[in-house]
Amino acid sequence: MTEQSSKRAVVLLSGGLDSSTVLGLATRDGYVCTALSFRYGQRHTVELERAATVAAHFGALHQVIDINIGSFGGSALTDDRVAVPTDGTQAGVIPPTYVPGRNTVFIAVGLSLAEAIDAERVFLGINAVDYSGYPDCRPEYLEAFQRLADLATKAGLEGRGAVLTAPLAAMTKVDIVRTALEVGVPIGVTWSCYQGGETPCGVCDSCRIRDKALIEAGHPELATPHAQAQLGAQ
Repeated sequence: MTEQSSKRAVVLLSGGLDSSTVLGLATRDGYVCTALSFRYGQRHTVELERAATVAAHFGALHQVIDINIGSFGGSALTDDRVAVPTDGTQAGVIPPTYVPGRNTVFIAVGLSLAEAIDAERVFLGINAVDYSGYPDCRPEYLEAFQRLADLATKAGLEGRGAVLTAPLAAMTKVDIVRTALEVGVPIGVTWSCYQGGETPCGVCDSCRIRDKALIEAGHPELATPHAQAQLGAQ
């Protein structure tokens, strides 16, 4: 085994465009990746099937952890009584698709796995540009969590703790699409829609941000059927 191929990393993989791109980047950079997904009570569990496909595409080991924080409620992604908004987001208002504490729980589990397998990094699909106003997608949040990780783990105290790495943090969604294409992400397989079902809705915040970027990047054929129908009607 070469020095490069002995590098280990944990990649938090939802099955969406961003996290799949991060897995592609980590693989390209020579990391042996363990992709970590969560069944947390989300209505769009189809993303787990897509995550498995993406992980296999990049030759990554895939683990799915059951941690049903969705049973607490408080989010349109986990509670069928709360509608997924389709009218966009308002500046300064955290949308109902925010899942209380989700990234904090996921990153903590990722750090635990990373320490157990001696991984150098935990890769995250966090983005601070097109992030829908979620508080746990901001750079200051990630910096604070890194300080906590360095204090809270044996590996951190020994100076070899995993580094939280968010390569997409400052990218626009268009940049992410272009990067995904560069590293060979099977974009058509990924799932970003907040709704469950067989096809993405095309009208939730996540679908609209993704569709807009795909069209601007010159790949309308990868957009949702809803977006393609709208383009055809113009």
